Amino acid sequence: MSKVDRRVLKSQEAIKKAILELMTEKNFDDITIRDISDRANVNRGTIYLHYMDKYDLLDKIIEEHISNLRELCQSASELTFREGNYIWFEYFADNHLFFSTMLNTKSAAHFRSRFLDLVVQEYKVEVDVTEGKNQGLSEDVILQFFGAAVVGAVEWWFRNGMPLPPRVIAEQTGILLDRNF
Repeated sequence: MSKVDRRVLKSQEAIKKAILELMTEKNFDDITIRDISDRANVNRGTIYLHYMDKYDLLDKIIEEHISNLRELCQSASELTFREGNYIWFEYFADNHLFFSTMLNTKSAAHFRSRFLDLVVQEYKVEVDVTEGKNQGLSEDVILQFFGAAVVGAVEWWFRNGMPLPPRVIAEQTGILLDRNF
């Protein structure tokens, strides 16, 4: 595996941070590559070295986080929801700028949809409608219900300035999920 130059990584991180900060200040459609380059303190050409345009930049940031969340799910597959949620909410807190921007701005509907799809996909293996408390219920209804609940809880948490520590909200949402799966 090739090692990426630290200067390249530093530039990419500055660019990612710049677009997220700008999205908290104005509509995504109004953000220009010049705005991003000025905020990141890099040349416009540096942005184009790594990304086709601002849409590609945002898509790559979203895909990076979706991929990281998927990996966290895989690493926590043997844990209870409560234990697994600790990992997720710590990740959310560590990446506060991204998640608060994506869940609190009008321009981030695409992320919310991708996030919901991820949650539904990850919970799909947990749903059993052949026996137990979910017997006879629609798998799709269950998945959409709990997926929307999880995404809604995360949105509420960020919208309200993370009023509970990550461990507390993880524990409480995990208990609710463990009760129902």
